[in-house]
Amino acid sequence: MAETNEMLTLNQICKTFNPGTINEKIALNHLTLHIEKGDFITVIGGNGAGKSTLMNAITGVFQIDSGSIILDGEDITSLSEYKRAKFFGRVFQDPMTGTAPNMEIEENLALAYRRTKSHGLRWRISEKERILYKEALARLDLGLENRMHAMVGLLSGGQRQALTLLMATLERPKMLLLDEHTAALDPKTADKVLHLTDEIVREDQLTTLMVTHNMKNAIEYGNRLIMMHEGNVILDIRGEEKKKLTVEKLLAQFTHASGSEFANDRTLLS
Repeated sequence: MAETNEMLTLNQICKTFNPGTINEKIALNHLTLHIEKGDFITVIGGNGAGKSTLMNAITGVFQIDSGSIILDGEDITSLSEYKRAKFFGRVFQDPMTGTAPNMEIEENLALAYRRTKSHGLRWRISEKERILYKEALARLDLGLENRMHAMVGLLSGGQRQALTLLMATLERPKMLLLDEHTAALDPKTADKVLHLTDEIVREDQLTTLMVTHNMKNAIEYGNRLIMMHEGNVILDIRGEEKKKLTVEKLLAQFTHASGSEFANDRTLLS
């Protein structure tokens, strides 16, 4: 097989929830997307545009109705969520998701680190692992490297989300998926977690999809911006065009591409 620079290819993927009922919802409508290795793509769109559904389709939360999903040259369309888990690091909107609150910080990191490893019945954390975790935590600049035995449930939302981000990238995934991972944080903490995200993505050259409700953040971060509408990608902006983008220009492009006004107060007020 020829070497390719594509990390993820979504070919004409469709997903309809509650088909044939009064609650029928076309969530993904023949969506096609090509993601190259090292791409940091921000994803934006109104409520119900299909942003989180896209993430769930990629990770196998449900099987798509039609189309194909190719990850790094491998067809994963029919793979279960469990089998896909080793390929993806994912951080959700809720800081309480993705960590075990009744376990220590270092125990949570051990779970993440060993996720793709065969470690038999051994649970004890080795000194070598402990050093690795301490160095990783120091990268967050939150002082957590000195609190490795603290219960995760005692951490603030921002600390917990930063830890979840670290856990998602400790063993480098093929792709990092961020589903509005700063939306539940206060503005100052959200800004810190975003800068930390950008740092980790750049340094580790992670292929990343970041769903955000904040247009300014969508423009500021990453090398590509895609906008979704009614289950499809209607804008894909990159390179120099993205660098020159403003919220006003993005709204104008959305109106032109969709034939409608962008109606999402939460996004516009961010």
